[in-house]
Amino acid sequence: MRIVFFGTPEFAVPSLEALLRERQVVAGVVTQPDKPQGRSRSTLIAPPIKRLAEREGIPVLQPARPMGDLFLASLRHLEPELGVVVAYGHVLRRELLTLPTHGMINVHASLLPRWRGAAPVQHAILAGDRETGVSIMRLEEGLDTGPVFHRVATPIGPEETAGALAGRLAVLGAAALTTVLALLSSGSMHAEPQDSTTATYATKVERETAHLDWSRDAESLVRQVRAFDPNPGAWTTHAGAPLKLFRATASNEAGTPGTVLGAGERLLVACGRGAVALREVQPAGKSRLPVGAWVRGRGVSAGAQFA
Repeated sequence: MRIVFFGTPEFAVPSLEALLRERQVVAGVVTQPDKPQGRSRSTLIAPPIKRLAEREGIPVLQPARPMGDLFLASLRHLEPELGVVVAYGHVLRRELLTLPTHGMINVHASLLPRWRGAAPVQHAILAGDRETGVSIMRLEEGLDTGPVFHRVATPIGPEETAGALAGRLAVLGAAALTTVLALLSSGSMHAEPQDSTTATYATKVERETAHLDWSRDAESLVRQVRAFDPNPGAWTTHAGAPLKLFRATASNEAGTPGTVLGAGERLLVACGRGAVALREVQPAGKSRLPVGAWVRGRGVSAGAQFA
């Protein structure tokens, strides 16, 4: 079966690698355009999926948006029988979804219908879910509303970050994808409709979503730190400048919310109920570093305020 693969970030790499290991015919890859980086924005960085495709000699299409006569003609030229979508980053329109002979399937990082949308990994951690997983679904025009072929569940570790969890789910999703493709080829796999009455939605993460409100309880703030590690990074303000915070645990100490209760090899900050202990920070424009190094460099001590 000739497959066109739609994907962009590192999360999609294990799925494409799995297709290649299984000797599936990947006729082409569709990914987002290279992104400018650096202060001058003059250096273009290729998406991880593009780098893999080029190493394997697979044709790559990089439309700004997956629409228009020229793009659709390029896709038809690849003669796709099936589309496989993994964290591509765009909603696909009907004319694209129906272009491959057998339609399109998607690897989604949640147990659908829970956490439909753009940021399922982050929202599962934010909500305190004890488990999540991957779903292989048939794509249709709605937002992650298509029928599901297969789900695989996995527990969320009590200290697991979004980065670590996404890495596990990427591998889990790749294995689930190959299982579904094998069963589809044999004609023994059927998709079941989702129960939309139980659906929840994982909205796109905005910068303000990652801003810590110290009036909240310690457990919810710890989940927020985990959910946005490594990106975009949960943040607060110290001395008028943003400061990202990582490696958080909850503590029973009490004090005025936002007040530093202790500053050493860990940073202890009071919140609405309890306190949050932090072991890594990232000042604006700098790399992540241990709290102890930052505390010594900035002269931070008990009584300092975060906002």
